[in-house]
Amino acid sequence: MAGLSEVELEALVERAILDAYDENEQVSGFHVMLEEHLAVPFEATVLGVEVTVKKVDLLAGSGIVAICTRGPHRQAIGILDLPLPTPPPKGSEWIDAYRHWGP
Repeated sequence: MAGLSEVELEALVERAILDAYDENEQVSGFHVMLEEHLAVPFEATVLGVEVTVKKVDLLAGSGIVAICTRGPHRQAIGILDLPLPTPPPKGSEWIDAYRHWGP
């Protein structure tokens, strides 16, 4: 969902970080929202290669990542580095909100 207003993005950020006391808890809040709202699996193109985004995960040292697969191969890619397809998957506004919040 592209083109959210500043007010809409701020509202999503507030929902994600509600009751979070520090940055780690805030990132966890975004992870929960992405797990709940981002429609997976979906197809994306990473470095010119079609991959399937199977799920999102929270990895220590990497933050929120998309778990991408192609055949037997699996790769974690930072959710903010993942090129989204057109149209983007349902729930992608949470990626926009995470980007807006800026870890």
